[in-house]
Amino acid sequence: MARLYLVRHGKATGSWKTDLDPGLDDLGREQAEAMAASLMPRGPLPLLTSPLRRTRETAAAIERGWGIQARVEPGVGEIPSPSTTPLHRAEWLKNVLQGRWPDLDQSVELWRSRVLKTLVELTQDTVVVTHFVVINVAVGHALKDDRVTCFRPENCSCTILDVQGDNLHVVELGVEGVGRIL
Repeated sequence: MARLYLVRHGKATGSWKTDLDPGLDDLGREQAEAMAASLMPRGPLPLLTSPLRRTRETAAAIERGWGIQARVEPGVGEIPSPSTTPLHRAEWLKNVLQGRWPDLDQSVELWRSRVLKTLVELTQDTVVVTHFVVINVAVGHALKDDRVTCFRPENCSCTILDVQGDNLHVVELGVEGVGRIL
């Protein structure tokens, strides 16, 4: 059994409405440092991060503390949008977040399956720095909840799940927030 620590990235300088790959703002960097300090006693553990800048910058705080390098893992990357235009992406995501997985496009289901496969194949306790929707994929799968948004993890909150075979089990949900997603 592996224990997964799913960390949502820190607050970014931009949103889906304004930027394709924003980094962290000052608050996001502070959140990342606080989150890393809280995880320090648990490691060092393997560290995975989404390819996007905000997750890599969040993971950097853990890398410094443990003296390790994160592995960039596309399987925990952001949900793919059918558009690269930020305003179109934001409108699309707003609709997706209100939906249910069975009602979404086949390409989104393929992405979701890849996320779950990536997570359940982890055999060691691992920290995964990722995104709001990825964490919802994992929590929804664990709770057998087909809503896209079944949980609202705050920036830099840590959700803990156990992997048992092809199943995920919630150990502890991270802090929930009402902060901006889009």
